[in-house]
Amino acid sequence: MIIDAHAHIYPAKIAAKAVAGVGEFYSGLEMHLDGTVETLIKTGADAGIEKFIVQSVATSPAQVESINNFIAGSVQEYPDKLIGFAAIHPDYEDIEKEMDRAISLGLKGVKIHPDFQKFNIDDKNAMRIYEVIEGRLPILIHMGDTRTDYSKPRRLIKVLDAFPKLDVIGAHFGGWSEWDSAAEILGGRRLWVDTSSSLYSMTPEHARELIDKYGVENVLFGTDYPMWTAKDELEMFDRIPLTQEEREMILYKNAERLIQKNGV
Repeated sequence: MIIDAHAHIYPAKIAAKAVAGVGEFYSGLEMHLDGTVETLIKTGADAGIEKFIVQSVATSPAQVESINNFIAGSVQEYPDKLIGFAAIHPDYEDIEKEMDRAISLGLKGVKIHPDFQKFNIDDKNAMRIYEVIEGRLPILIHMGDTRTDYSKPRRLIKVLDAFPKLDVIGAHFGGWSEWDSAAEILGGRRLWVDTSSSLYSMTPEHARELIDKYGVENVLFGTDYPMWTAKDELEMFDRIPLTQEEREMILYKNAERLIQKNGV
């Protein structure tokens, strides 16, 4: 069993534009896949991935409801393959109502991307999101970017201290492009992290060091589809010096425990 805990999907009619926009945001980084649900499932299956946690980002409050409808509809179409996370924006008018609706739609978590959405993790409106979902839904937060201040690992400390029952997944080992400083700040905290968009930048031994700082029981495997291919991500993951038990924890057992723990 393998669960990809970090995958983005888009409606087919806008997928090409959305994928191109992500590549442009990351300074022309090559996007390897097309962002559709069908390609995610096919390429994942070819690499041995059986399930996917899927989400998309609402860059404006007006996009929130349509994205959540799309994610929920995709899960309904592929119920044995997809686990859906809801979108939310800190400027959305009634966060509690939409989170209640997301749960009623069968969504199992929340995704925010402070750098795309242009807000600080510890802003007042963002704190309202955490207040509403604490103890109800886990939240996957894009973390880190040396070019901006929105998702700095130091900002997450305030969130973790204020909401001790909130299950936070710090994407990209807790700090994309600033992996080591993120681990120094966040290592040992009550926090999950994923491996997405990270392994390409480090040696297997470096990845092992990061895993040890966060605790193997808190690490999830993720591809960041459509940015990277499942095959390449798994090949890099397989080079990390891990025991078989540790591999299984990261590849699926931790993700299963996280979803089951929240029980929605």
